[in-house]
Amino acid sequence: METFQYNRTIREMPLDDRPRERLEQLGPEALRDAELIAVLFRTGTKEKSAVGLAEDVLKKFENLRVLSQASIEEIQKVKGVGRVKSIELKAALELGKRLVKHQREPIKKIKKPADVAELLMNTYKDYETECFTCILLNIKNDVIKIEKISQGGIDGTAANPMDVFRLAVRISAPNIIITHNHPSGDPEPSTTDIEITKQLKEAGNIIGIQLLDHIIFGDGKYVSLKERGLF
Repeated sequence: METFQYNRTIREMPLDDRPRERLEQLGPEALRDAELIAVLFRTGTKEKSAVGLAEDVLKKFENLRVLSQASIEEIQKVKGVGRVKSIELKAALELGKRLVKHQREPIKKIKKPADVAELLMNTYKDYETECFTCILLNIKNDVIKIEKISQGGIDGTAANPMDVFRLAVRISAPNIIITHNHPSGDPEPSTTDIEITKQLKEAGNIIGIQLLDHIIFGDGKYVSLKERGLF
């Protein structure tokens, strides 16, 4: 006998199992990721309910973090997910990212490496390539500006002292902290990271701008080269 999987539509589900009704009654915290996505999708296809479609999306992209990095075109490649659903999902994920940035007042003064991590960790976690950033500080170590120097790799060119210190000189920032990420998730500094840091420290000393630290971000963790005594 031929067997087949029967995918119920949301209307065929018991009332208590429907994502929208469950969200209304129990709150969004009670719903699985797939059910929350199904609320956005509203409808499924002839073969799959909105929940089943959402489960296919999560199966393809593994988790919400990977999904948030996918393009609209990549999301559309999931069978049954068209242009509109892809755009709506992408918009919802972007709102989630922006919400994280507004959960608490941004740190204005840098007293320790953990302050830098709180300031930039959420920004860095979405980069798929290495990004080099400079935090410009006043004499009291209040943040004046955060400037992206380069993206795509860290080497002698990406961390060129001229690029790192140009804005600091222009706005008379006496102190800077440099940061970059390791997309591999491992924040352990490489030999190149250490050499570049020493070069920038020496260059800053010549022009009177102090390099306070170099922070490397990984997957939910970071390393301070200053704390490690590496420069």
